[in-house]
Parts: sequence; C-alpha cells; structure tokens
Amino acid sequence: MSNTTPDAARETYQRLSQNIARILRGQAASTRKLLAALASGGHVLLEDFPGTGKTTLAKALARSIDARFKRIQFTPDLLPSDILGVSIFNPRDQVFRFHEGPVFTDILLADEINRASPRTQSALLEAMGESQVSVDGERRNLSPLFFVIATENPVEFRGTYPLPEAQMDRFAMQFTLGYVAAGEEVAILTQQQHNHPLDDLRPCATLAEVLALKQAVENVRVSDELKHYMVALVGATRRAPGVQLGASPRASIALMKAAQALALFDGMAFVTPEHVRELAVPVIAHRLVMEPQARFSGLTPQGVIEDGIRRIKVPA
Repeated sequence: MSNTTPDAARETYQRLSQNIARILRGQAASTRKLLAALASGGHVLLEDFPGTGKTTLAKALARSIDARFKRIQFTPDLLPSDILGVSIFNPRDQVFRFHEGPVFTDILLADEINRASPRTQSALLEAMGESQVSVDGERRNLSPLFFVIATENPVEFRGTYPLPEAQMDRFAMQFTLGYVAAGEEVAILTQQQHNHPLDDLRPCATLAEVLALKQAVENVRVSDELKHYMVALVGATRRAPGVQLGASPRASIALMKAAQALALFDGMAFVTPEHVRELAVPVIAHRLVMEPQARFSGLTPQGVIEDGIRRIKVPA
C-alpha cells in the first residue's frame, strides 16, 4: 500500500482531527482517543448522558472519511438478523439470496447499544472480534476498515440492559465526552443557530489513506521493557482486592496498539510510558468486573487502574 510513511500517516490524522474539531468544540482529548482506536483497529464505546455529543462525534468521523457509514438504532425489539442480514427465498430462481445487514460497512454506529437485549448485542461479538460474521453456516468477511462506534446511556437509565462482559471486552476503549465549558457551549449555540454544522462537513481523507494510517501505526516500535510494563499494569487488575474479574490479554494487545497510534500522532517512532499511562484507564477500566461489596464501598475500576499506575515502576 502506498503512502505509508509516518509523515503522510500523521498528516491524515491531523486532517481528520481538524475536521472533527469544526463540529465538536472542546473535545480534542476525546477525538484523539477515538482516532487512536480507529488507527489501531479497535472499537470504541462512548458512555455518557444523552445530549453530550456521542452520536455527533461518530457522525463527524464518518463524514470526514470517504467511506461507507451505517447506523443502527438499538431498541428492545431489535433482532440479530436486523444487524447481520437475512436469507430470503427467491421463488423465481428457487434459491435463497442473502441480503446484507448494516454490519457490512466501513464505519458502524451502534446507537444506544444497551437498549437492545443481550441476545441482540451478542450478534456483534464475532464481527467485532474477528471482522467476520457467520450466517446460515457461511462465513462472510467484513470491510478491512470495519470500525464500530457504540454509544450507551448509563445503566441506571430506564429501559437499558448492562452489556455482557464478553461484549465489553471487544471494545478497545471506553470513555465519556462530558460537558464542555460554558464558553464552548455558547459557541455551540451560535454554531447551530441556523443549521447543524454536520450538514456542511465534507470528507477530508480517503479510505485508502485511513488504511495506510493503520499500516503505519503497526510499524511504531515498542520496546520489550514497555511490553513488560503494559502486561504488569493489566496483570495487576487480576490480583487487585475488590476485583472479581480482571482484564484479559486482549486488554494488553489493545493498550499496545493504541499506544502505537498515539506515538505516531505525536511524531515519534517509538512508544513512551506517557502514552501507555494516558490510555490505561480508557483501555482497561471497562473490562473489570468489581465485587458487589467493593462497589458499595466506593471502589471503582478507574481507581484500581490509577493505583496500579502509581505502584508499578515505570521502565527507564
């Protein structure tokens, strides 16, 4: 693939970041994490209160790339076939023809994913884990870019189901957008006084350029010392008091790949401990299952990770 030099890849990242910043004000850190997940081949779960810009962020990214984009609005009556597709009998040809579901795309927005039943949520497990789906006994490959951005409202909200642990583990990162500063919110009001700025957003990167960005990320160097550091951070969650289920090796892989993306974004040929620490909470915390007693006493997954960052020695 052409144009995989670090400079060209970083320029693609900067274009995407600037394009999204035209729509989402005050969310530079969230955009950086989202693009790190995209460039490292992971998927993202955005959890926040309604109206904070989760869907807008997903749409801004999709419109910034000249690629296929589909959205699924998750509801309690959604079925797995509504996501994957279904075979319909054609009486004229006397054969079943497969009609692709919305999962056959480059960027998929799974909106309010926790409003659907766990059975329907699990339809995405194979797609997210292996970039393929098995329907009617036949394996079908997905797009080489295939990137899922899922949004969810906090579980305390009415009509939501908690995501199964296996589903949570398929997301490379989970983070929140949060509320922006008052000045930024005033700017948002001005921006949307006449029309939504998304309407005027145009692609600034091709599918080939994004795939080249992903390839360039793979070439960023990670020292053995840093690999040991990442494994120690993830492994500490399995022994931490109050944690019922710690993070899996999938978390270590996601942490390494996302850190490679950040290093590329920062113009570096190698990963530093700062990149790992920046990503530790969004990559690892959502995978932990806390013991009920620990939750009641105020212990959080974020607190467990931050404690590990303080205690585990950083490689020189």
